[in-house]
Amino acid sequence: MTETNATSTEASSGDQRQDQDRETTQRDDHDRRTMVRERYGEIAGGEDEGEGEDRDEAAAETETENENEDDCCGPTCCDGDAPDTTPAPADADAQSLELGYEPDDLEDAPDGANLGLGCGNPVAISNLEPGETVLDLGSGGGFDCFLAAREVAPGGRVIGVDMTPAMLERARENAAETDPDLEDVDVDLEFRLGEIEHLPVADETVDVIISNCVVNLSPDKPQVLAEAFRTLRPGGRLSISDLVATGPLPAAVREDPDLVSACVGGAATVEEMAGWLEAAGFQDVSITVEGEWESEYDGEDRPIVSARIEARKPDETVDD
Repeated sequence: MTETNATSTEASSGDQRQDQDRETTQRDDHDRRTMVRERYGEIAGGEDEGEGEDRDEAAAETETENENEDDCCGPTCCDGDAPDTTPAPADADAQSLELGYEPDDLEDAPDGANLGLGCGNPVAISNLEPGETVLDLGSGGGFDCFLAAREVAPGGRVIGVDMTPAMLERARENAAETDPDLEDVDVDLEFRLGEIEHLPVADETVDVIISNCVVNLSPDKPQVLAEAFRTLRPGGRLSISDLVATGPLPAAVREDPDLVSACVGGAATVEEMAGWLEAAGFQDVSITVEGEWESEYDGEDRPIVSARIEARKPDETVDD
């Protein structure tokens, strides 16, 4: 075999390996989304959320939701078990109060909106103003959307995006209960089905992006942040609550399906998250640790913390 033929054969073999690796990654990402969708479909009261390619493609271009119960994105995440049911309302309210929500927040939201999920209070850190447009990544039952609507009235708009059809149905039912109240304060609220990696939102139409313990669930976080940047207007703000890792996570944790869907296995490190935000084009990146997250695996604590993640899209440059 000539040197040229050998080189050509090696290059072809390398291309095949790259194609195989790409197909494996795509398959793993699909499986991960399906797993997460099934879990949060159960929380929302739906069933069979992940079955069938038609459901995956037509019903959900999707990523999922931020959900936290009993100090995690699920009622028993810290032992790796997936939740079977939505927590009782009293438990959900108690969990939300611990995360920094006010009693008035719980009172103002419609029944069924607060599922006791999340790892922070993104509305409280976003400094919303009347008339602004807010996008919630992984809006779930709509809890944070309803609170944001109160802040951007009058004349504001809130868009919730979630990949789980059952969650979307629940949020829309909750919105129907509050329609007269929203009309009184002149706020537009809507919920859209979609993946946070492929947001169903036009370019530069959003002032503020919020999210609550959702980005960690995505298998492609850099793409999520790139999409967030795309949809923000110049000068727009990103204000999210999420779980991050302060050190490397064992492969067993990252590959455990229950821990991934429980918002722990997919947690990025602080350095990774900051790097992805800057690579997407954000400025004034700030990641503030708010508290340790109770989590244990094989008898050892995992380096997981809740964090406030903030960044800004640059203002439009002015040519001289």
